[in-house]
Amino acid sequence: MAMSRVLWIVVALIFAGTAVPAAANDASSVLAVSWQPAFCETRPEKPECAGQTADRFDATHLSLHGLWPQPRDNVYCRVDPVDRAADEAGRWGNLPPIGLTVGTRAALERAMPGSRSFLHRHEWTKHGTCYGTSPETYFADSLRLLAELNASAVRSLLADGIGRVVTGRAIRERFDAAFGAGAGNRVELVCRRVGARRLLVEMRIGLAGPVAQSRGLAELLAGAPERRPGCGSGIVDRAGVGLDGGSQ
Repeated sequence: MAMSRVLWIVVALIFAGTAVPAAANDASSVLAVSWQPAFCETRPEKPECAGQTADRFDATHLSLHGLWPQPRDNVYCRVDPVDRAADEAGRWGNLPPIGLTVGTRAALERAMPGSRSFLHRHEWTKHGTCYGTSPETYFADSLRLLAELNASAVRSLLADGIGRVVTGRAIRERFDAAFGAGAGNRVELVCRRVGARRLLVEMRIGLAGPVAQSRGLAELLAGAPERRPGCGSGIVDRAGVGLDGGSQ
């Protein structure tokens, strides 16, 4: 075995042994949500993108990317080095299956279209293992927060603005209106350029834990540190690669 291979295994074992889940899920976290039509403009080859239609849930609702325990380097807690290597190489289909109830699995397939590409296995392996709970609780908490966000005026702003530019200021104002003054300062916008268009791809929302059923987004946002605003504006893309002709 080559010396570099031996060294890699030693380093991987060290990391696997020292990274531990957050005690009692009391750490802060980031809820990452995607605007799936824009994501699909950047990765049209993904199976979840090839099958996207205008009447699918993720064409007009925010989708789940992940729930990330903080700090940022709090990842891969007690993960087998072989699984970590597969995850970092993008071989998510090789990761162990995740045991979920039928209801949670069905809800996840609807709210996380990337599960068709085994995104849920990646999110659990990299982030969920540091959450301090079972996979069922981790994904149930994630889905509950996403549902609350999709039921708010934030989602309405995006759905009503499909095909047009939405500003970061408008999004933060909707967060303030829906979840309390200052909530918008906990939101970072992520945009990507596709040709001449700058698309709104994702929002990363800072939360102060613990994430429990008794705590909604208003409370979780209120105690979280402010985040950098990210991009100033982006087009809210419609389902279907390349359908929007606007530019920015």
